Amino acid sequence: MTPQDHGPPNTAPRPQRLRDVARAAGVHPATASRALNPATRTQVNADTARRVLQVAKELGYRPNPVALALKTARSHTVGLVIPDLTNPYFPPIVRGIESELEPAGYHAWIVDTHNDPEREHSRVESLRERQVEGLIVATARREHPYLSALHAQGVPMVLVNRRVEDLAVPCVIPDDASGVVQAVRHLAELGHTRIAHIGGPATTSTGAMRTRAFRHAVRDLSLADDPALVTEAAEWSEEAGARAMRQLLDARARFTAVVTGNDLLALGCYDVFAERGIDCPGQVSVVGFNDMPFLARLRPALTTVRVPHHAVGAEAARMLLDGMATPARTARSLLLPVTLVVRESTAPPGRADGTAPLTA
Repeated sequence: MTPQDHGPPNTAPRPQRLRDVARAAGVHPATASRALNPATRTQVNADTARRVLQVAKELGYRPNPVALALKTARSHTVGLVIPDLTNPYFPPIVRGIESELEPAGYHAWIVDTHNDPEREHSRVESLRERQVEGLIVATARREHPYLSALHAQGVPMVLVNRRVEDLAVPCVIPDDASGVVQAVRHLAELGHTRIAHIGGPATTSTGAMRTRAFRHAVRDLSLADDPALVTEAAEWSEEAGARAMRQLLDARARFTAVVTGNDLLALGCYDVFAERGIDCPGQVSVVGFNDMPFLARLRPALTTVRVPHHAVGAEAARMLLDGMATPARTARSLLLPVTLVVRESTAPPGRADGTAPLTA
């Protein structure tokens, strides 16, 4: 048999191993291992650690995460549970989380629950099978037995943008009440007295909080406190916002402005205005919540409440890392400030009597 019968020789370089890095750096393999692990790097002389890292980079060495997990009984991963990855609200939060996890030597496994409790359960269980060391959860409902069970089992967890009633779990949330008050006050200062509200699902802490804040704000500002002006969207989506706006219009509710529970609901209002020939802001002013990307490019550009998405994610990651390092730490909540961004979707009422010429 000729050499040609075997095909060309295998010239692929052998992957570099830890002992190769140690030999080239002139240190013991255990020292190289500690230098390459962010969690133990401080145990190594700073100059030695720099030398090991430089040699590893030159050799193209990549640590084996599976071997590291087996050796240390730690995966250096966390699970990130998102209700809907198509919602533009969440990617900036994910970026913020990763900005804190990666320098600490951690990586995130991201799962999308599609707002389905059964899918959430199966996806979180799959994360636990992968030995994640903690969870950052953005799917919490006001009453969430599954999260309560995980907490009782001692799973390190931080809630982001959500709260669960009677559950002592750390959380990072925007100051929803302040944001809604800013939105209502802005409209009142423009001269609106009958303001509608399309809130998110009351089963979520976010939906319940923003609707409650709206009702308090209209009372405090002596505006029309009419239950017919408050409606609940079935979900946080553009389609749900459109359905809620049609409901208000078909009921012939009298209003000149609307505050929505989030920007997607506001986009649904825009869709209905286009369907029915309603001018915004000439006939109806609209305020959203969250300040998703590209809102300034809408016509009219949407007035909304800006949430510091990146900071929300970064703080949640820091809180989880602290909790994993110190399990006995008392759970705390962090409330981040929000700001109203005034654009073109809000203006004084279109008629002197304070009502808009809306038709069903």
